[in-house]
Amino acid sequence: MSAMDFSSIYGVSHKPFLTLFLLFLLPLHSHSHNSTTSAQINSNSILVALLDSHYTELAELVEKALLLQQLEDAVGNHNITIFAPRNQALERDLDPEFKRFLLEPRNLRSLQTLLMSHILPTRIASHHWPAADLLHRTLSDHHLHLASKPSGQRTVDSAEILRADDVLRPDGVIHGIERLIVPRSVQEDFNRRRNLAAISAVLPEGAPEVDPRTHRLKKPAPVPAGAPPVLPIYDALAPGPFIAPAPAPGPGGPKHHFNGERQVKDFIHTLLHYGGYNEMADILVNLTSLATEMGRLVSEGYVLTVLAPNDEAMAKLTTDQLSEPGAPEQIMYYHIIPEYQTEESMYNAVRRFGKVSYDTLRLPHKVLAQESDGSVKFGHGDSSAYLFDPDIYTDGRISVQGIDGVLIPPEEEEEERTRRISPLVKVAAPKPRRGIPFY
Repeated sequence: MSAMDFSSIYGVSHKPFLTLFLLFLLPLHSHSHNSTTSAQINSNSILVALLDSHYTELAELVEKALLLQQLEDAVGNHNITIFAPRNQALERDLDPEFKRFLLEPRNLRSLQTLLMSHILPTRIASHHWPAADLLHRTLSDHHLHLASKPSGQRTVDSAEILRADDVLRPDGVIHGIERLIVPRSVQEDFNRRRNLAAISAVLPEGAPEVDPRTHRLKKPAPVPAGAPPVLPIYDALAPGPFIAPAPAPGPGGPKHHFNGERQVKDFIHTLLHYGGYNEMADILVNLTSLATEMGRLVSEGYVLTVLAPNDEAMAKLTTDQLSEPGAPEQIMYYHIIPEYQTEESMYNAVRRFGKVSYDTLRLPHKVLAQESDGSVKFGHGDSSAYLFDPDIYTDGRISVQGIDGVLIPPEEEEEERTRRISPLVKVAAPKPRRGIPFY
C-alpha cells in the first residue's frame, strides 16, 4: 500500500506522522550521544595503565589532585602524552617543604597545575619526536619544550627522557622522565607562601600609651610587622549581641601588616574543600559575622587556633542550643584559642605537662587539653572531643584543627545535666488560714 493510500484510508496526511516520529527520536538520539561521550574509559586506556604502572608516586598524586574525571574527559576527546617522573624524583629528590606545600588542601590548584603540565593533549611517540626544538601546549595551558641533543638524548624542558614509550596504549603514551617539571606559576605560588610576601616590614616607632580607664590606645602607634599587638585580644573583639547590636567589624588594620580577610577566606575555602566541615564554615560565614571579625583580628596582628567540630558533631547540637540570641557566637568563641598552636605543639605540651588549659575567646572559660590514646583530647566528660583531623590549615597566623565533638564549658554542661535530670516538683499552694475568732 502506498503512502497516498495510507493517508486516504485514515483521512490524514502522512507528513505529520513522520514529523512526530522524528521529534520523538530526537531526544533519544541526543541522550544516546551524551551517554556515549560521558561513558567510562575501557580497561585498555592509558589512564588505567598509569594507575597500574610502576609510576606509583605520580598515580597517587593524580588521585589526590582529583584529576581522574578531568583526564577521562580529555582521553574521550583526544589522545594524550604523559611525561611521568620516576618515583625517586617525587619521593626522595623533591624538596620536603615543597612537597608539603603541594599536599596541603588549600594548594590543590597548584598541585593540579603541576600535574597537568606533564600531559600533552596529543600523542607523541618516540618515532614522532620532533627533530627540531618545538613547544607544545599542555593541559594546564603551559608550554613544554621538546628537544633532542646531538647525542640523541631527548629532553622535555630540563628533564631527560629515561624510558621512551614506556607504556603504549591506543589512546596515549607514557614517557618516563628523570625529574619533576615545575611551572613558573607553581614556583611563584610556593615562594609567595614561603616568604610571606604579604607581610611588609615597617620601621618601629615609639611605644604606644594605653589609657588605664578604657584599656584603649591614647594615640595609635604602628607595630612592627610580626610583633604581637599591644592590646590583649579581648579588647580588640567586637561587642557581642549581649552587649549591643554592634555592626560587623570591617577587615584590615590601620597599617595592613597582614591581609586577614584573605587568610580567613583561604582557610574557610580549605574547610569546604577538605570535606566534612561545611556546618562549621556555614556558621562562621552565614549564621554569624565571626569570619569578618576573625579577619579583622588577624589583620591587626593577632593569631588564632580554631578547633573545628566536624559535620557529624555539629549535627548533634539541638535547636535549643542554637536558638538563644548570641548562642552560635558563644559556641564558636569557646572553640577559638588566641594562640597559634599546631597538632605537634599541642601534643608535645600535653605529653610534657599532662593537662594544659588554653584560653578561649569566651571569657572566662578555658578549654582543657590532655593526652589520650596517642592523641590530644579536649574538654571534660561527655562534651570531650579528640583531635581528629590535624593541621587542616596552618599559615603562621591561623591554625585549624579538626575535632570530633562540640565543646561545652563544664559549668554549662553541669547546668544542662541538672536541668535535664532533676524532676519537676509540684509545690501545692498553702491553704489560706481562717481567722481565729476572739471571745
